Formats: sequence, structure tokens, C-alpha cells
Amino acid sequence: MKLVLIPCPIAENTVQGTLPAEIKEAILACKHFLVENTRTARRFISELKLGINIEDLEFFELTKESKTADIRKILNQWKQNHCKLAGVISEAGCPGVADPGAMACQLAHEMNIEVEPLVGPSSILLALMASGFSGQSFAFHGYLPIERPNRIRKIENLEKDVQIKGQTQIFMETPYRNNGLLEDLLQTCHPDSLLSISCEVKGQDGFSKTKKIQDWKKQLPDLHKKPTIFLLGR
Repeated sequence: MKLVLIPCPIAENTVQGTLPAEIKEAILACKHFLVENTRTARRFISELKLGINIEDLEFFELTKESKTADIRKILNQWKQNHCKLAGVISEAGCPGVADPGAMACQLAHEMNIEVEPLVGPSSILLALMASGFSGQSFAFHGYLPIERPNRIRKIENLEKDVQIKGQTQIFMETPYRNNGLLEDLLQTCHPDSLLSISCEVKGQDGFSKTKKIQDWKKQLPDLHKKPTIFLLGR
């Protein structure tokens, strides 16, 4: 049995322009899927227009609340039923990267199930590529603390790591809290520090821009409810 990690678009209406042919081939060969969101996964597969009857496919949700025992049971069931290929699909981007799909991969390795990642869009990597910051040394921190005092301290530490190590610091926020995080970054970081923002990457109105903190203050972007990656670097 093989578990194949299937990337999906990170922006709406980009399914035909951002995915390599091997993703379509993998989906055509799969009947069983672990997905972060069943509705999103079904829509994604339908948009590929592969002639697949969605009702013939089996979907099990794998979220951050999923229990290891439940996912192990599903994988074991597929393995015993001689399933040759099963897919993992995230809600957006690459499964396993800042994503609950990592649990499926870990279990697959433990159960001697082959794991194959497929090439596809990753907002984290695309943001790093566009930033102009170091791609030799970087760290992804996921979500910063929600409580403001802790978040401020974390931002201060990230800025120090940039200054001392030259290491690019990458992080994100729940989209509806993006503007609050941006405000804290602008108030906390040194005016000459560089902040890169990649918002709705690959989307029609998406952008990737790197500016000094003092320059971001002159023209604030509205990031509310827009998927965004933030980077501090030099």
C-alpha cells in the first residue's frame, strides 16, 4: 500500500493552472482519501473535471481533533483490504506541512506503508521564495500566541533571531486576526526591520511585498480574512 500526499490549490479558481499532471493521475488512481475537509476535497476533485463519480470515492476526515487510534484503524483497514493507493488532501496547499496530514504520514511509517509526496503549491514556500530573505536558514513558527503580551514577546524574539542569526522567521495567523498581528508587528519591530507579507498567494488579487516596518506604516494593507504568510528577515 502507498499513501500519496496530494497538494491542492491555495487560491480559488486556480485548480487548472497550478497543479502538475501527476496530481490528476494520482486522484484518478485513488478511491480512498483522508481529507481535512470533505466538502472542500469533493469540490476540488470535481473542479479537476476528470470524469470521476464522486459518489464512488470514500472520504474520512483527518483534522487536528482526529484521534491517532481512529486514523490507524482506517489505514489498517485499507491495508488489510489490499488497497494499493490512498490519498491525503489538505484544505489548502500541501498536506503534512502545518497540517494534520502529518499524523497520517507518521502512522504510515510506523505501519510500513510507503509515503509519496507530490509536488504542488505551498503558501509557506512561495512566500519565502518571493521575500528576498535567506532561503538557506529559516524557521516556520506556525501561529503566534493569541494573548497579546506573549505575542509581543515572541515577535521580539523573532526579530532578535533575524538580527543575530540572519535566519528568516516565517509565521501566520488565523485570517480574521491578520490585521491585529500586523498592528503588533508594526508597533513592536524596529522601524528599519524588514517585513515581508504574502497575501492570498496565487490568487487574482494576491501579492508578495517586502518593506521596512516604517514603510509599511505609510500604506497599511487590509489583510482581514485573507490567507497570509508573514516573514521577518534581512
